[in-house]
Amino acid sequence: MPVEIRLDRRKSLAAQPEKGHNRWHPDIAPVATIGSGERVVLETLDARDGQITPATRDADLPAMNRNVGHPLTGPVAVEGAEPGDLLAVHLDAIEPQPFGWTANSVGFGFLHELYREPHVTRWTIREGYATSGDLPGVRIPGAPFMGVLGVAPSRELFGRWQRREAELAARGGRVRPPEPDRAVPAALGAEAVRTSPPRENGGNVDIRQLVAGTTVYLPVFQRGALFSAGDAHFAQGDGEVCGTAIEMGATLVARLELLKGRAGNRRDLSFESRGAAPPHGLRFPRRYFATTGLCVRRDGRNESEDLTLAARNALLNMIEHVQARYGYDDRQAYHLCSVAVNLHVSQVVDLPNVLVTAFLPLDIFEA
Repeated sequence: MPVEIRLDRRKSLAAQPEKGHNRWHPDIAPVATIGSGERVVLETLDARDGQITPATRDADLPAMNRNVGHPLTGPVAVEGAEPGDLLAVHLDAIEPQPFGWTANSVGFGFLHELYREPHVTRWTIREGYATSGDLPGVRIPGAPFMGVLGVAPSRELFGRWQRREAELAARGGRVRPPEPDRAVPAALGAEAVRTSPPRENGGNVDIRQLVAGTTVYLPVFQRGALFSAGDAHFAQGDGEVCGTAIEMGATLVARLELLKGRAGNRRDLSFESRGAAPPHGLRFPRRYFATTGLCVRRDGRNESEDLTLAARNALLNMIEHVQARYGYDDRQAYHLCSVAVNLHVSQVVDLPNVLVTAFLPLDIFEA
């Protein structure tokens, strides 16, 4: 039987803090422990922790507290996991709740300087589609995925995050510093970092291809790995340009497999399709391997909203993967990427770290 972490969806995460967290910190204790290869069932809350409902109107948005995001369910410890291992998260099912929403906030979104008034669209999710009276005449096909999937940082990695983001903020970069208001767990709120940007541990990647049938690979940074998930989306375009997708609560079913000593020199989250047919909202090969890139230079300096740097990192990570997996030299791998790999802008709003994904179709390789 899988380990299940069930929530009371009538309550905020702060009212049930034993089930999850909304910040990253190396000292957050696991809420459950499983063996490698076992399944977990994680019920998750939406990105605004239930503040937005079918009754919400545009005028209600400014009073809402964004410090509650993102409520994550977990962490789940995996027995035997240690730094240097790789955690394979096999996504078996992502089951939507019947209500979803999309909203833009003042100062947030790719075009935040143009769209200065908050606005909400409320969606009804039924039979694989989302419809809304706020946006009549469209029916959005579902491709549910988890916006946030991640493991806990080590103390050393956590310190690196703090230093580089403080340095970036001092240079004028758009960084949200630690904030104890509404932090869960409250005792760590003054030090813990936000879940807003993706980082080396995965986190808020907002990659719309992470649907059921894919496997996510996360380097392990501390004992137990400590996996958490949340911020489910029913559907999203590449970029998530207004800052939100069709946000929803969901239930994630996943199998966590420990790959001992397999992290190697992986720097960021990667993933692959296991051959399942993609949902009707996606047009992708059945089989591919993908790497990701953040706007963090390889010397550790964090840049802000630098898509070129994120694309370079995704490509460099793919070149390293092709060399390690298929035995090509770096020039061969570079050419292979040029003729077969597709770069996608996965998100441009999770500041300061925008994210680019590189997709390698696997059917190009001879058996």
